[in-house]
Amino acid sequence: MRHGSVDYFLPDGTPVAPDTVPLNAEGERQADAAGALFAQCGVRFDRVLVSGLPRTVQTAQRVLSASAQVLPLEQEPALQEIRGGRLADIPPDQIEQAFLGAFQAAAGADTEQQRFLGGETIGELLDRVLPAFDAWRARSDWQCLLLVLHGGVNRALLSTALAGQRAFFGRLEQQPACINVLDVGSGDESVVRAVNLAPTQWLHEHERHTTMEKVLAQYLRLST
Repeated sequence: MRHGSVDYFLPDGTPVAPDTVPLNAEGERQADAAGALFAQCGVRFDRVLVSGLPRTVQTAQRVLSASAQVLPLEQEPALQEIRGGRLADIPPDQIEQAFLGAFQAAAGADTEQQRFLGGETIGELLDRVLPAFDAWRARSDWQCLLLVLHGGVNRALLSTALAGQRAFFGRLEQQPACINVLDVGSGDESVVRAVNLAPTQWLHEHERHTTMEKVLAQYLRLST
């Protein structure tokens, strides 16, 4: 899953530190809906893994509560979201590229060089995310694992599963609190069964923009 909806900016336009941002009311509703769906379908988890950032912890807690499951949350900091730099350090004429470039670039040799908000590159994200995920998929102490992570991280995992090798498809959208279903086998064997299932909006009927386009629009609106 991706975590539920959050507000990355205060009403006055001040950015909220990404390591502290909590779910908003809509994000709580989305997480509850995902948990209710798991309960309805009889999905039971053996283990629950989060990145450790508050938005993933809160989403997992609400999913478990809504699905009537009691499990400890295990944390893997290597699966935290791609890390941006300081918005104040980005020239105004480069803001749009800094927000959107990493998620709009076509797959190819230059993809891993794309930098997110002046911070990490896609290659650096893959360097830490893929080994951490491989270590968990190799374990024999679970059959059904719930991972509550982030949009960029999920893209890295899904892209690599789809490509059968290290890859990043930035145009794989991840709605807040969406559910992806990945069936993993031994070695590199994977089957992607479902992507971006959003229990509160199955057909994405109200969506015309990506998550990052919305965040950029909010930033531009509040900073003027």
